[in-house]
Amino acid sequence: MFLNAAFIAISGMSFSQKILTGKVVDEGGSPVYGAKVICESNGQRTVSNADGVFRLNFKEEQQTSIQVEATGFNKHQQIIEKSDFAREVRVVLYPNAKNLEEVQVTATRQIQSATSALLVNAKKDLERKDFGQDIPILLEFTPSVVTTSDAGAGVGYTGIRIRGVDASRINVTINGIPVNDPESHDVYWVNMPDLVGSIENIQVQRGVGSSTNGAAAFGASVNIKTKDIEEKPYATLDNSYGSFNTMKNSLRVGTGLMNNNFAFDARLSSITSDGYIDRATSDLKSYYLSGAWVGKKSLLKAVVFNGKERTYQSWYGTPESRVRGEVDEMNAYADRNGLSEEERENLLSSGRTYNYYTYKNQVDNYAQDNYQLHFTHSFRKNLV
Repeated sequence: MFLNAAFIAISGMSFSQKILTGKVVDEGGSPVYGAKVICESNGQRTVSNADGVFRLNFKEEQQTSIQVEATGFNKHQQIIEKSDFAREVRVVLYPNAKNLEEVQVTATRQIQSATSALLVNAKKDLERKDFGQDIPILLEFTPSVVTTSDAGAGVGYTGIRIRGVDASRINVTINGIPVNDPESHDVYWVNMPDLVGSIENIQVQRGVGSSTNGAAAFGASVNIKTKDIEEKPYATLDNSYGSFNTMKNSLRVGTGLMNNNFAFDARLSSITSDGYIDRATSDLKSYYLSGAWVGKKSLLKAVVFNGKERTYQSWYGTPESRVRGEVDEMNAYADRNGLSEEERENLLSSGRTYNYYTYKNQVDNYAQDNYQLHFTHSFRKNLV
């Protein structure tokens, strides 16, 4: 008798529970597996199964709200009415801003498995090596890459060759936009100091590439992607000091994704160096600004970055006789090249850090501005 009563009581409790059933899908209607579903009224948590289905238990039918999260999608909050307990609730998730940003550079990038001649340098790997040097120097340990530095410290004028091919046949894009000079086809990295401080990743595709714009990609394609939208606010102060009075000061700040709609990022940088070569000084300034609006299926992002450089010229290499300290050979070098007495004295007395130029204002003084505006809209799953 007692057991029967207990069974009836337990059965009554189970029948009194109300079950909310829902299904999580993406914008194309495909189920989303592993989405976290949180009920805000009682703190219940569950995850969607392989069919995108989830269930929550309630003591009674009530109005409440649920929050749904899944990797690669925007967070979604949905109001649950009492009437929703009588049917399957449908929750639609839309790709987050980072997924939409990837579309910007798809046209000029290969998938990582497409070819063995492909390498992606991630942000963390670059930041670990970044003490103010130009991007070519940060890529110098990439297979098939050879770099040069006029000043000898990796700051100022730097060059890059990939598979022996010079920079005029290396296609460089930033967010899919070509940055090769329209006349020489070279890229002057000194005009974009500390750009790596605002980079998400760099993809290097060695050999003949699939570039759709800009200079011919005979030697390689270098595809740079600037920072993704950060979900949380941040502030970073980065200072370093090293050989030849090389100093870097950089301030980076970001708002994070505000109200799931707006995000702003900024960077200010200053890099100075005396250089290894005599008088091969560099004084580099730069900034980076970006602002983004994120919708459920759209992304509008403006990117502005500027670099200003004042760099003492040190284009001539040091003669081998000067490196070896061979006086007779240095004099012969001066005779062959028609050096004046002042230039000859500079050669004989300079040591291994010899610089042909002696005029105190033998400098390059340039500024470069870049403006980009990207708009991405996802019409449906396979049409962007």
